[in-house]
Amino acid sequence: MKILWLDLNSSYAHSSLALPAIHAQVANNTAWEWDIVSATINENPGMIAGEIYRRHPDIVAATCWLFNHEMLLHILSRVKALIPECCIALGGPEFLGDNEDFLRRNSFVDCVFRGEGEEVVPQWLMCWNRPEEWASISGICYLDSLHVYRDNGLAKVLAFDTLVNPEQSRFFNWEKPFVQLETTRGCFNTCAFCVSGGEKPVRNLSVEAIGRRIEEIHRHGIKNIRVLDRTFNYNIRHAKALLNLFCQYPDIHFHLEIHPALLSDALKEELKQMPYGLLHLEAGIQSLRQEVLTTSRRAGKLEDALEGLKFLCSLPQMETHADLIAGLPLYRLDEIFEDVRTLAEYGAGEIQLESLKLLPGTEMRARAAELGICYSPLPPYEVLQTNEISADELQIARLLSRLLDGFYNAKVWQQVTRKLIVEQSDFLHRFLAYLTAIGVIDQPLGLERRGVILYEFCKAEYPQYETAVSLAWIEGGMSLKKQPASRVRTKHVYPVSDWETVYGEYREGMRLCLLPATEDTPVSYWFGFDTETQQTKPLFKAFSYQIKE
Repeated sequence: MKILWLDLNSSYAHSSLALPAIHAQVANNTAWEWDIVSATINENPGMIAGEIYRRHPDIVAATCWLFNHEMLLHILSRVKALIPECCIALGGPEFLGDNEDFLRRNSFVDCVFRGEGEEVVPQWLMCWNRPEEWASISGICYLDSLHVYRDNGLAKVLAFDTLVNPEQSRFFNWEKPFVQLETTRGCFNTCAFCVSGGEKPVRNLSVEAIGRRIEEIHRHGIKNIRVLDRTFNYNIRHAKALLNLFCQYPDIHFHLEIHPALLSDALKEELKQMPYGLLHLEAGIQSLRQEVLTTSRRAGKLEDALEGLKFLCSLPQMETHADLIAGLPLYRLDEIFEDVRTLAEYGAGEIQLESLKLLPGTEMRARAAELGICYSPLPPYEVLQTNEISADELQIARLLSRLLDGFYNAKVWQQVTRKLIVEQSDFLHRFLAYLTAIGVIDQPLGLERRGVILYEFCKAEYPQYETAVSLAWIEGGMSLKKQPASRVRTKHVYPVSDWETVYGEYREGMRLCLLPATEDTPVSYWFGFDTETQQTKPLFKAFSYQIKE
């Protein structure tokens, strides 16, 4: 029997754990031949289907999720036409709800699995070509020989700590820039918009088991680990033990999801001691409005969440990203703008503004009509409007997300963008209107182009920030011949005795440039560049209050 896995991802930087997680459980069964075709959603579906056809498998399996759903069906419908006798089986988060309509609309799919597959997929492989025996397998949904829908509930692995690790599979991909490390299953929280909301019991791996896996990952030279734990700090003792474990690998960057409302004093002390660059934190916040969080069944008090988030953002040795979700019930557009300003005030490393998606199997999708939510019936199931936010306002929120990604979340422009957001209450509205008016808000823009746009806007609307944009431009290593550097002097620039060093060390032979003071900004700035390496970013910065234009 030949099993082919279609590994269809949004890009080659990402890789699903589903195949190695399942294959690791049955790798010793030599009677089953495993194969894989990897592709992205940007490739031609006919070419991918043709590659599968040339392998001529008995079974084609794949994981279906929001962003590969449509392309996956295009490919598999072609495969079924080319190999009618082939059995097509799917799993993944798209099947956590009712699957009857899907199976009737896509008759080329033989069955789908709801839930966790490590135990039930091997059971199914023993009888894959005998559908009359499928009734005993948990989590499988299918149409029987009489086209009656059969639903075997939700598959759940209770002995999570006994599973063979995905890293033991030959299909575990060690070539990606990061690996995913699943340390828990389930979630203590009850968020109505999340597929893991209320998924209990929470099952943990021991710290010792996690340590062995990190050691193996480290041996492979991996420098980034994304810890798959819905709420890293729900168990304070376990979280502290893991932080101590992570400190043993200072050359690895650990990405964690953390709930800011659940930060104990003891855990705060642990976080204060973490080495620089060891942790990257994603702080789930969603909204800064208690009534929104309550309606969304998000556990934890808002007051505690804000205090915790402010603490996390204050830690200089790690970066904390915060997220907001437009389209949550009771969440208005003006509140979203206000919450973005608050997160900027806290100094969030990134502000991620996403549109709510009503995922299959979630409580919020089941209660959409009751909550006044209108959403797309097709993937990615984005909310189209609610009682509190109109369709047009949701589009404004989407464009605001583009603004944040392009300027606030870009390190070069973050400091000046943060100052503008915090100090100028109308900046976000005015800059968003400007980007829309010049037709670039939905265009991919390079860093320099973004800098020119920001400079031109500030020069016209907020001239007191013109120098701040120029400073960011210079320190970002961009061309000194373009408009944001129009005031920069590059010739006949010499050191002065009373400058104060900001960073670096001035050395003889450095190429100096000067951004002179103005009446509005009575500070002059010097930058030193290495003439030997021709680096575009300055190695030295100083300022003085003496020289003006």
